[in-house]
Amino acid sequence: MSRDLSALDDLLDSAGADAYCIEAGSTDSNQLYLSGFDAPDPFFTAYTGEELAVLVSGLEYGRARTESHADTVARLSTYDYQERAAEEGRPAALSGVYADFLADLDVESALVPERFPVGFADGLREAGVAVDADHDDVIETVRATKTAEELDAVRRAQAANEAAMAAAEELIAAADVRGDGTLLDPAADDGSPLTSERVKEEIEVTLLRHGCALDETIVACGADAADPHDRGSGPLTAGEPVIVDIFPREKSSKYHSDMTRTFCKGEPDETVAAWFDLTEEALEAALDAVEPGATGAEVHAAACDVYEDAGHPTLRSDPDTETGFIHSTGHGVGLDVHERPGLNPRGEELEPGHVITVEPGLYDPEVGGVRIEDIVFVTEDGYENITDYPVELVVE
Repeated sequence: MSRDLSALDDLLDSAGADAYCIEAGSTDSNQLYLSGFDAPDPFFTAYTGEELAVLVSGLEYGRARTESHADTVARLSTYDYQERAAEEGRPAALSGVYADFLADLDVESALVPERFPVGFADGLREAGVAVDADHDDVIETVRATKTAEELDAVRRAQAANEAAMAAAEELIAAADVRGDGTLLDPAADDGSPLTSERVKEEIEVTLLRHGCALDETIVACGADAADPHDRGSGPLTAGEPVIVDIFPREKSSKYHSDMTRTFCKGEPDETVAAWFDLTEEALEAALDAVEPGATGAEVHAAACDVYEDAGHPTLRSDPDTETGFIHSTGHGVGLDVHERPGLNPRGEELEPGHVITVEPGLYDPEVGGVRIEDIVFVTEDGYENITDYPVELVVE
């Protein structure tokens, strides 16, 4: 995908550094973004402003040449890695190889992410390369502003997300209710309960059929739903809120989406219904605050205002509260499901091309939880809500 690395060029110029270096596998999103290469094991990338070079094992050399963004691809064997590892041990050998690789690029000073391995940083310094940390994580800042191609990838992930959410909702809606309120799995002939695990399975299968996958998702009922990150487990119950939070990653592009809905099979109690209506109001208030030039802090404040005006605690009104609105209003989405910008008290200025979630919620173990989450693009004159899924509590 196309990228604008001018901010990285400016950082190198202002720091007087010859290169920006990353040592990580592609599970590190900054490595994947900069190198354009998807490999599970750590490899070394150096960006000089004029050249992007990667150093990989012989196993990955062919793919790196055809799939990465690199102008130059080198093998570890070019620098006698195996022989050096046998003599010096792997860490020292890799440090020496990295130093020689940088020397071939005329790099004498490098900026690295804060999470760059300290052992390799020390090894490079011992070899004469000046190494300093990039404390501002400039690549994540660059990643926050998406290109049209990246936005299309998020749209595809969201379309898959909505298909998975529909599958989850349909399963809950089709469930019969046992006398004790337990939902019954509509696909089972033996009266088995409909569980969080069964709904997650349906979500995962649907996502795979739409080219997406996820490591885990949230289907949390009742008291489980009072913890925003409780994944949920066990049988689902009628009359209680079920939070379904799905955050898939498109397998081809590696870009995420994120969406949450709260469902109730049958009539909820008055508190849950009132919470749902108030959370929908908080969602709309936060969305109304989204525009370029506004800050994530301002969007978060708009959601807090709705809840506090209704008498509910938030972390803004009570930093120690364990009930009420107990998380931020949202976050950026891209190669990571949580990235810049943040919609929180420290949230920075929003810019066109940012992809953010807006996800207010209320929580109390005595009641359960309610959360509604949409995903939106910040545009030149406001925002585009790419979420095309109903906001309805009761399913039948």
